[in-house]
Amino acid sequence: MKRIKIIDLFRPEHLGKEVCVMGWVRTRRGNKHVQFVALNDGSTVKNVQIVFDMAQFTDEQLKPITTGSAIKVDGLLVESMGKGQSVEIQARTLEVFGTADPESYPLQKKGHTLEFLREKAHLRPRTNTFGAILRVRSALAFAIHKFFQERGFFYLNTPLITASDCEGAGAMFQVTTLDLNNLPKNEEGKVDYSADFFGKPTALTVSGQLEGELGATALGAIYTFGPTFRAENSNTPRHLSEFWMIEPEVAFFDITDNMDLAEDFIKYCIKYALDNCRDDIDFLAEHYDNELVERLKFVLDNEFVRLSYTEGVKILEESKHKFEFPVYWGADLQSEHERYLVEEHFKKPVILTDYPKEIKAFYMKLNEDNKTVRAMDVLFPKIGEIIGGSEREENFDKLSARIEELDIPMKDMWWYLDTRRFGTVPHAGFGLGFERLVLFVTGMTNIRDVIPFPRTPNNAEF
Repeated sequence: MKRIKIIDLFRPEHLGKEVCVMGWVRTRRGNKHVQFVALNDGSTVKNVQIVFDMAQFTDEQLKPITTGSAIKVDGLLVESMGKGQSVEIQARTLEVFGTADPESYPLQKKGHTLEFLREKAHLRPRTNTFGAILRVRSALAFAIHKFFQERGFFYLNTPLITASDCEGAGAMFQVTTLDLNNLPKNEEGKVDYSADFFGKPTALTVSGQLEGELGATALGAIYTFGPTFRAENSNTPRHLSEFWMIEPEVAFFDITDNMDLAEDFIKYCIKYALDNCRDDIDFLAEHYDNELVERLKFVLDNEFVRLSYTEGVKILEESKHKFEFPVYWGADLQSEHERYLVEEHFKKPVILTDYPKEIKAFYMKLNEDNKTVRAMDVLFPKIGEIIGGSEREENFDKLSARIEELDIPMKDMWWYLDTRRFGTVPHAGFGLGFERLVLFVTGMTNIRDVIPFPRTPNNAEF
């Protein structure tokens, strides 16, 4: 008999028919007459109840069925008279694939803390919580591709290894094949990278944006979706050393087009999750964040407020709220400032624009005031900034001047400047940290809980 996934058992056409299911045991209970097993196969947060009539099975047959064991059951799918489930399976045959010793299996039937489960990241996807999170994550990844593909964007794979000069760049992971115990040195006593695999210093990428701009100025509209790496020693609930980024880049776009795209994109992803992962979202709302669904609908139901950084700072300065970090024009706004604008002042998502050039990247287009750049940050409740982007500086002379002003080695930027030298066009784009999006949609509070195997300082397990 062909296996049926548990998520499909709840479709009416299977009721009253013989079915075959396979999965992992969540719980087993009962008495000498009847035994009940809750089985889950990862396809849904719902378990299916298996009913073993002990007139047909022996204690010895059921002895291996403990929490965590893997089994196959053939039986009749019937309506359930018990509470908590609509259908159940009356078992006919049983096959045990793998046992799980109750003395050593760490995920017994009890409440486990999220901190404990991080130490068991190889097993935590079997829990209801992490099964739900990973299914939502998968659906959001599909929604991202679907959104851009439906709008004529091309998926561009940008390099994970970058050859820009990363010496002394503390936020980048160096990539090398040199023997660290016997490094070759040049006449100046420095590491001789000509002997390295790529013949120069290389590092893991912190962003695919610059290469994305090359794609956009040829294909018109592209998006990247891949892993990025930051070697910041940040042990916070909002930072990972390895995470995934989505970075669309569009030729002939200005900042207004960019804001429109960002708002449409984020709403599309959230609606897709609500439409396709409602059981998982409801489970997470019930157990972790009872305001989750309301907050997701809050984003969908409101047009995003758009205002300048200068206006935002003025609102913050005039508020009577006591902030931990000071607010002044030129300050890099903290999460508490961003959340105040969203949650307290406007009670809507906010897009802040026109930031001081000193706190933004070199490639952002300078405004006519020569003090601010055409940056945009999308601010959300509970999380603060979720998207950051800008209209890019397309003028060769202005971009070159900015690169020199910031002492960025020109030899590493020649290829980037060529896009301004040969057929330059206005263009814009933004970046969304995928885990920040998953964090928002699942209602979790620690970013380490929305990626299967988190990489953080002093932690590269599994």
